[in-house]
Amino acid sequence: MVQPRRYLFISLVSALIAGGLWYGMRTVPTVAPATTSHSYSAALEQAHNGQPGAARVLYQQLARTDLSDIRRASLHAELPNYPSPQALKLADADLLNSSPLVRQAAIQSIVGLVPNAQRTLLLGPLLDDPEQSVRFAAANALLGLSADEQGLYFGPLQQVIDEYERDLMTRPDDAQAQGQLARLYLHEGQLDQAQAALEKVTALEPDNLRAVVAQVELLEKRGHADQARQLLAKQLQAHPDSAYLQHALGVWLLNHGQTEYALLGLAKAVELEPDNSDYRYKLAVALHDLEQLEAAQRQLEELLQRQPANRKARILLIRYWKETGQLQNVQVLLAQLEQMNPDDPALQQGL
Repeated sequence: MVQPRRYLFISLVSALIAGGLWYGMRTVPTVAPATTSHSYSAALEQAHNGQPGAARVLYQQLARTDLSDIRRASLHAELPNYPSPQALKLADADLLNSSPLVRQAAIQSIVGLVPNAQRTLLLGPLLDDPEQSVRFAAANALLGLSADEQGLYFGPLQQVIDEYERDLMTRPDDAQAQGQLARLYLHEGQLDQAQAALEKVTALEPDNLRAVVAQVELLEKRGHADQARQLLAKQLQAHPDSAYLQHALGVWLLNHGQTEYALLGLAKAVELEPDNSDYRYKLAVALHDLEQLEAAQRQLEELLQRQPANRKARILLIRYWKETGQLQNVQVLLAQLEQMNPDDPALQQGL
């Protein structure tokens, strides 16, 4: 009896060892997703912070085929800061992605990467996309282009805009939809319709400041500049801490040749929202136009401190440093740009 018991014991031990080995082998693959997740997160952070090698890892992630739609869209949000033939190839490929979300994200990448006329050739085909949201996104991306830049897609674009307007009109109780409808009407010069849409927005959301700025634009188009200025002044009295309105006032004054006064509004907007790159960039340009070069450079330096990946600000600061002959600073910025993206067109063109 001893012998059979020994064999039984050995068999039990062997079974336990085999089970342990199987379990260990079974759990190994679960490590891979964590590694993949880390590489994606690290690449996104690297690109967002403008760190060395950012373009390379961003392109590597976009070349993957196993990313979720939302992760792919997040990568596209960073891509315009890293232009190159490879970046354009990746964005163009995702215009054909099976996910509408990714196609819309790729549209925004193309807008950031490609000049106006070339943009039409890439985005025009999406005006016939089977997904309505993608057609509308493509139309929005082409709205600001001239008829010549729209080229062969002028007709299809008008058809999608008409479709977009009909869709927005079905949502009279949606302030955002009515605001977008007003924008379309303003673009097309249909001022009475734009006025009606803006009145709906104001009725739904009395403090909607975007509607206020759209109303200012409408008054301008009607030739009522004084009324536009008065409306801005009245709204600023009611909302003195609105960076959006302060910036709008600065832009309005710039458009009317009052650059010195415009600086007050633009600077106040930056003070209220120091992380808003658009506000700070606009202030830098206005300062430069008034030949306040050092102040303009400081604004761009501060912008890059907050957003190192902001290529637009970096290129402008390089230009401003060149104008003042501070070539050492130029070399530092160029070296940083090359570390981030050695294939940047600015480097290839000898900026």
